[in-house]
Amino acid sequence: MKNPGPDHPITIAPSDKRIRVLARGVPIAETTHALTLREATYPAVYYIPRADTDQTRLVRTTHHTHCPYKGDASYFSIKAGDGTTLANAVWSYETPFPAVAAIAGHLAFYPDQVTIEEQPLAPAKS
Repeated sequence: MKNPGPDHPITIAPSDKRIRVLARGVPIAETTHALTLREATYPAVYYIPRADTDQTRLVRTTHHTHCPYKGDASYFSIKAGDGTTLANAVWSYETPFPAVAAIAGHLAFYPDQVTIEEQPLAPAKS
């Protein structure tokens, strides 16, 4: 396990956007509670609460990867609306390392396999 630091920073913050994820035009997730994870020089990644995801379209796979900063990732394929399967298009750190514990219970989607739509949240009324 490696801890994030100046040479490899990781930040996690609530997103200020409504995030909608579509697989071949079919909504898979929609939330106003996404987390934005920024890691070193990689593009930002939205982590969506599982509760805001259509779990009936996800199929757990045997694929796993390891990140020395976040832990072990499990993967899911998506049953798309057109009958196709998007293999290993979703990942989750089910037991993330303490430095990134906030992403537990969340899913991330490969943007080259799904469409991720972003809409600004309306400002809170006072």
